[in-house]
Amino acid sequence: MTASSEISASEAATLLGTAEAVTVLCHVNPDADALGSALALGIALRRADIGVQVSFADPAVPSESLRSLPGQDLLVPPTEVDPAPGLLVVVDCGSSGRLGDLRDRVDTAKQTLVIDHHASNTYFGSANLVDPFAESTTVLVADVLAAWGVELDRDLAYCLYAGLVTDTSSFRRARPQTHELASRLIATGLNPVEVVRPLMDTHPFAWLQLLSRVLGSAVLERSAAGGRGLAYAVVPSADIGGLRSEETESIIDLVATASEAEVAAVLKQTSELGWTVSLRAKSEVDVAAAATALGGGGHRLAAGYSAVGTAEEVVAALLAVLG
Repeated sequence: MTASSEISASEAATLLGTAEAVTVLCHVNPDADALGSALALGIALRRADIGVQVSFADPAVPSESLRSLPGQDLLVPPTEVDPAPGLLVVVDCGSSGRLGDLRDRVDTAKQTLVIDHHASNTYFGSANLVDPFAESTTVLVADVLAAWGVELDRDLAYCLYAGLVTDTSSFRRARPQTHELASRLIATGLNPVEVVRPLMDTHPFAWLQLLSRVLGSAVLERSAAGGRGLAYAVVPSADIGGLRSEETESIIDLVATASEAEVAAVLKQTSELGWTVSLRAKSEVDVAAAATALGGGGHRLAAGYSAVGTAEEVVAALLAVLG
């Protein structure tokens, strides 16, 4: 891989447009922003008659809520990913480690283009289009497509809007220009309700039962985060059962509504002593800094990390970092 550099959207468009073949990778357990970004690029590359494959290391298939995104036929299993890509594009990924078992492609690719909006990005590509002020990676992909002269249609708009609506919390955190982008996407004939319903508004009945157990045992630590308060909840693996990851991921947004707490956290058990932790802040606390200190990363107001220990030990470590 060549030396790292920061590039513009137009330079990224030139890289894509002059490539003979492109491999586009998402982070493990891709969300709507990651997969929407990857599939939008894949659709545009295929229309330009450029060979393209899209993949991620884990799980075997996208989560159920993401299966309505156009371009699913571009997905290939990780075992079929080119072992030495000419141009590797990594989207919505702050570090190569987030690629899981496909992280080695960063080393074997002739050139790696990283397109991302995480403030914790390590600039691990040979070319990096990274803007932590962009609300979603799909915002940056839209800029690249515009610079490339790609005309938006419903399929591209669907993929881009999916990342946009989820990463802005339904446009509660969006700049004026981002609302303008949403308007352009809808103008293609896209129905926003069609995009949002499977992503955010559809849950099995068992999710309601999970909420009653988890939220009923939530804890408020008023003195945490310098007296700003922390509300947290623990999701034991026994309670998760057969529920999808999107069900457990959605709990953080409910815990974050507690008016007495600036910071919210949800601990989701992955093994006997293994946890993934989601963090949110309203405005004053940089939870990305806290997550980074604990081995993770993310955005100033939304971040996460993995932890090992008992639930009590994980909470104690988080409280120590928050102050």
